[in-house]
Amino acid sequence: MEIEFMAQIKIKDETGIGKMVNELNLLINAEMLTAEELICRRIHFEVEKYNAHKGEYFNGLIQPTDSEKILNGYKMKEKKAIDPELQVKKALEAFNSNGFFIITNNRQLENLEEHILVDDNLEISFIKLVQLVGG
Repeated sequence: MEIEFMAQIKIKDETGIGKMVNELNLLINAEMLTAEELICRRIHFEVEKYNAHKGEYFNGLIQPTDSEKILNGYKMKEKKAIDPELQVKKALEAFNSNGFFIITNNRQLENLEEHILVDDNLEISFIKLVQLVGG
């Protein structure tokens, strides 16, 4: 019987000056991820969590369209589902244009193809440099 790998990783969102603004835990069932896979999984997790309840506020990496920036997230102008694929597209574009950086194990990921070794001790920081707007 094969045992499936599962790790819980901690993701922190920080400003360019090191202030933590959000933290989430993400279950990963892979021993290795690329930066692109990490971003996609994170965005899908955030959007699925929001879309399940469609609340007044969204707290995620990318600002959804039709929302306004507030202290610790985004206030939705209307309670509607967020498009995860549009959010992923905007996040990947933002990473490629240095809208945010990813630091893992004291190493900055330089491109979307870089690999990350996953284990329960893995801590990842997303450093946001500019406001990110998506779907």
